[in-house]
Amino acid sequence: MSEVIIEVSNLVKSYGSVQAVRGVSFEVGEGEVFGLLGPNGAGKTTTVETLEGLRRPDSGKVSVCGLDPERDSLKLKQLVGAVLQLTSLPDKLRVEEAIHLFSGFYEQRADTEALLKRFQLTEKRRAFYHQLSGGQKQRLALAMALVNNPQVLFLDEPTSGLDPQVRREIYTIIDELRQEKKTILLTTHYIEEAERLCDRVAIVDHGQVIALGTPRELKSSAAGTTRIEVRLARPETDGALRQLDAVTDLHEFDGTYVLHSSEVPQTIVALVKHLEAKGNELQGLEIATPSLEDVFIELTGRRLRE
Repeated sequence: MSEVIIEVSNLVKSYGSVQAVRGVSFEVGEGEVFGLLGPNGAGKTTTVETLEGLRRPDSGKVSVCGLDPERDSLKLKQLVGAVLQLTSLPDKLRVEEAIHLFSGFYEQRADTEALLKRFQLTEKRRAFYHQLSGGQKQRLALAMALVNNPQVLFLDEPTSGLDPQVRREIYTIIDELRQEKKTILLTTHYIEEAERLCDRVAIVDHGQVIALGTPRELKSSAAGTTRIEVRLARPETDGALRQLDAVTDLHEFDGTYVLHSSEVPQTIVALVKHLEAKGNELQGLEIATPSLEDVFIELTGRRLRE
C-alpha cells in the first residue's frame, strides 16, 4: 500500500447502551478510494464522523494525514472535505453564495468559476437552494467539499436517494477525483456502487468489519458458486431445496429462496424435478455471478438491504 493517510485502530463508540462501533480497524492509502459497505445502522456514519472530528471515540486510535481529528481539528479541517449524509442549506441562499461562504473558511481556496463549471452549476449560480433538484443539490455539496482543494474527501452515502442517471454523474465525478489522486473514504449500502468505485472495501455489520479487501478478492471468497434466486407458487417448508444437487447453502428472504450452487445445470435440473414431484410451480428464476451481496449473505445470513 502507498503511504497511509487514514488509520483506524480498534475504534469503539457507544451512544448510551447502544454500541455503534465495536473495534473497527482499517487503513486507507494515499490516492485510494476506500469504501465502508454495510446496511443502515452498521456504524459507517459514526466511523466517518469520528474521522472528521465530529465525534469523540470512546477508545481506539484514529488519524487522518497524521493528525488526531480531535486534538488537531483546526489544522485537519484545512486538509479535508466532506459531503455529509444529509446536506441542508438555507432556502434563500444562492448557489454561488454558498460556494463563496464555504471558501471563506479555508486558507487555500479553489476558483469559484471553475467549481461552478466543473459541477454543471454555472447556469444555476443565481438560483436559490430550494430551487435545485436533488442531483443539483448533491453536485453543490461536492463543489463545497472541494473549495479548499482537500487532500482527503469523506463522502457519506453520496448517491443515496438519487435517480440512476444522477448517480452515474456522481460516479464520473468520483472517478475524476481518483485520477487527481484524491484520497476518498465513502460509505454506501449500494452493492454496485462499492464494486464500481472502490479500490478496497470493508464490509461492516453491527459495528464491526466482517470482511476487507478489493472487490475482486472479496467476491473470490464466493468463487466456485453461483447465486440462484427462486420464487415459487407455494413455500417450501421441509428444507428439501437445501438438499438439491450442488447447493452449498440456502437462505429465504420474504418468499424468495437464494441458493448458491457449485454446478448450476445440476441444481436447475434437480429443482425442476423436485417441483414436479411436489406439484409446485416456478414463478421466477434469476441466475447471477457472485457479488459482494453474496459475501454478505454468506457471512450474516441476511441481505445487505433488508
